[in-house]
Amino acid sequence: SSGSLQGTAAAPLGEDPTGEQQVEFFEKAHLDDLINELGTDAKDGLTSDEAARRLEEDGPNELEKSKRPGFFVLFLLQLTNMIIVLLLIAAAASFAVQSYLSGVAILVIVLLNAGIAAATENQAGNALEALSKMSQPEAVVIRSGSEDVIPSSDIVKGDIVVLGVGDVIPADIRLIEAHDLKVDEMPLTGESDDVSKSAKPRVQDSTKLTPENMGFSGCSVTSGSANGVVVATGMNTRVGKIAALLASTHKSGRKCFGLLPDLSANQTPLQVSLQRLGMLIGVLAIVVCVIVFIVGVSLGTRDPNDVSMPSWVYMILIAITLTVAAIPEGIPLCVTISLSTGCYDMVSRHVLVRRISAVETLGSASVICSDKTGTLTEGKMTAVKMWAGGVDYRISGVGFDPTSGTVMRADGSEAPDGCDPSVRSTLLVAVLCSNARVEQEKDESGAVRWAPNGNSSEVPLVVAGEKIGIRSEELQQQYPRMIEVPFSSSRKMMLTICGVSMEGSFLGFGGVQMMSPGENAIACVKGAPNFVIDACSAWVGNSGSIEHFGAGAKSEALRTIDDLSSQALRVLAVAVRPMPEIPEGMPEWEADAKMAHCCTDLIFLGLVASIDKAREGVRESVQAAHDGNIHVMMITGDYSKTAAAIAKNIGILQSEEDVALDCSVLRPDGHYIGRSEMDALVANACVFARAKPEDKLEIVQSLRRQGRVSAMTGDGVN
Repeated sequence: SSGSLQGTAAAPLGEDPTGEQQVEFFEKAHLDDLINELGTDAKDGLTSDEAARRLEEDGPNELEKSKRPGFFVLFLLQLTNMIIVLLLIAAAASFAVQSYLSGVAILVIVLLNAGIAAATENQAGNALEALSKMSQPEAVVIRSGSEDVIPSSDIVKGDIVVLGVGDVIPADIRLIEAHDLKVDEMPLTGESDDVSKSAKPRVQDSTKLTPENMGFSGCSVTSGSANGVVVATGMNTRVGKIAALLASTHKSGRKCFGLLPDLSANQTPLQVSLQRLGMLIGVLAIVVCVIVFIVGVSLGTRDPNDVSMPSWVYMILIAITLTVAAIPEGIPLCVTISLSTGCYDMVSRHVLVRRISAVETLGSASVICSDKTGTLTEGKMTAVKMWAGGVDYRISGVGFDPTSGTVMRADGSEAPDGCDPSVRSTLLVAVLCSNARVEQEKDESGAVRWAPNGNSSEVPLVVAGEKIGIRSEELQQQYPRMIEVPFSSSRKMMLTICGVSMEGSFLGFGGVQMMSPGENAIACVKGAPNFVIDACSAWVGNSGSIEHFGAGAKSEALRTIDDLSSQALRVLAVAVRPMPEIPEGMPEWEADAKMAHCCTDLIFLGLVASIDKAREGVRESVQAAHDGNIHVMMITGDYSKTAAAIAKNIGILQSEEDVALDCSVLRPDGHYIGRSEMDALVANACVFARAKPEDKLEIVQSLRRQGRVSAMTGDGVN
């Protein structure tokens, strides 16, 4: 969809609007009202002076970073452990009784322990800061009527942002214009599918995780173009609010008269145990000290070397000496050295550990909560199955590498000439109706890898085509594109019309015979299977020739679609229509008119099914966790069927008793259910689908209430 559209009525913001009122206004307001409220111009944007004033007033478009404690503060924090406090008291007592050697030895142990722990944590903090400074994104905005490229941190509320393919949305925006826009919201929601966006008003009771007329900071544009007005920056964005939510949940107080942060609320099991041990040792040492003192004074015990010393003074010295001896000064140093060794082992596996105690927490984890896309799966849509000419096919290979794998019959039988004509024609038309491509590039380490560029639904088609020798860059000369109608959420199909420079009646080299003399163009169509099938009157049948697409053939195709969809596969249908020539003036026609003219009496070619494959070794890792009595839970923004199918494939769902839930059951009326009900649901679930970032926080908090130690893994803020 495209164009600038008005929204539904919404009350303007008052002087002190709540966050929910702001969000509702941004999504539902008339576009003119929103532009006026933000004090900007939809065409010319802000002036440079006004943008500078707002930047000074609101601050940079960045997330707030909590001040990282320096080495000295980290060092002092190590001294607040109960056992360390007891050791410091013991050292002071040793000096008091003139046992200088013992006092110095205890102080050396304490300082060495604190130094090792502080140095390890400080080194990890420095590495994380260096990583955060590597990315300095820029954005295109309209200011004073002209397009300017500025740092994303300089964007302010009211800026008009221009977006194209590959751009990362720099702030939360309300779309003014959107032309076949699709956005990858995986970093925010965990949803693997690209999300269609438009400037249309927000649809009430939509099942989508995010409003269709909004773009959110950190999400990238995969197709189309758009411009929009910035409605929130920095900590006021959707991502910023999630960061603030996490910060408030883990917010630490102060201790030591407000000089040091209080991290006791997030202590690890080992830290809790050591604190408890320290308290126990302290209490027992005091009790023993008092008993020894009372018994010694009662018996009149005196110093044999100085009988003139009063008994009570001598017994104080004896009691203090016994107390010092009772405190195990070696425990903190042994624990710190062990954890530091674990940290360095993690670094060798390319894992940065912010706090050394986290190493022990991982060992104590009883639940692993994992995102799906990009964590349990590769985060790469890959074509794995085909159906063409009534035959099932399997597509092998790894990731986006077109040089690995091939297309073969599912039953293992050999195709003549290595590949069936129906497969060649299906993938040829699919590639002609795509704008994606894969290219080799070097990563930071210098290794060469295949990288996708374009829509995530089209990349698998291009990769599958190259596996059988159909290269998109070579098709430009053989089949020059003359007309394109992009995919839209309303049409559910994409159309390209390409010229045919090759002679002969075959659709592509080794393809199906269907071209007649005088037919110099082909209309290539791909899209949602039901929509494509409805537009077809013929198909490439089991014989490999063009046949009538009757009720029986359509039923067979629909059964195949249902079967593939039940396996959590994303299915696209491909069809074609040979044309003698395009009508005069057709390039200037409206998109709907082009579709109406070309998408009738199509020839159905086949189906291509893709999936985000599970990462290599994930199933074995899940099984290893289960063998260690660790519960593995998938929490994803994807749809329930897709999540459940992946969970079954990798062993998270192992029996009928394992439960997969939609997160809407946690907030049936928009508000979360009670804690007891929440805990009961969370305790029995293995998969949570359609999860928002806030849902994940609620789930983890429920697990903590149940006494479970949770480890969370994933990518992005979701």
